Amino acid sequence: MATLKYLAGYSPDLRQQVQQLIDRGQLGAWLEQRYPPGEQHPIQTDAALYDYTQRLKQQHMRSSGPISKVSFDTRMHVIDNALGQHQFVSRVQGGKLKSKNAIKVSAILKTLPEPLLRMVVVHELAHLREKEHNKAFYQLCRHMEPDYHQLELDLRLFLTLKDS
Repeated sequence: MATLKYLAGYSPDLRQQVQQLIDRGQLGAWLEQRYPPGEQHPIQTDAALYDYTQRLKQQHMRSSGPISKVSFDTRMHVIDNALGQHQFVSRVQGGKLKSKNAIKVSAILKTLPEPLLRMVVVHELAHLREKEHNKAFYQLCRHMEPDYHQLELDLRLFLTLKDS
């Protein structure tokens, strides 16, 4: 089961089911059934990603600090164990403390279904309030995206398929 590196934290039963789908060559068909192939989602530029992220933030997290930059990153790879990153930078300007929040999302998400992009953006937005991956963090993720955990699994399945 060496091909299941993205599913290491999941139960042995689930990993076995996925391995069986891979062995039978059916994982791609299973994913196509959940996410029918079609044209790519329209979020293909940094400006579109910024607008998309701002809409989600406005809908779910109005009181959180502003986001200064949102962009796709072609250098971010799954090897780094990240498809998104949040950055929080604080600077002293005069007598005030200024902070900036930035989000980077892997460019691979341009080619995957939009719900998977939304899951990664929601994850990074949740870090504006909760820095750690704790219970409150995942509750916030589920508040913004009720299917958060299923989408995370599906994203891991797409990555597994890509590697096999």
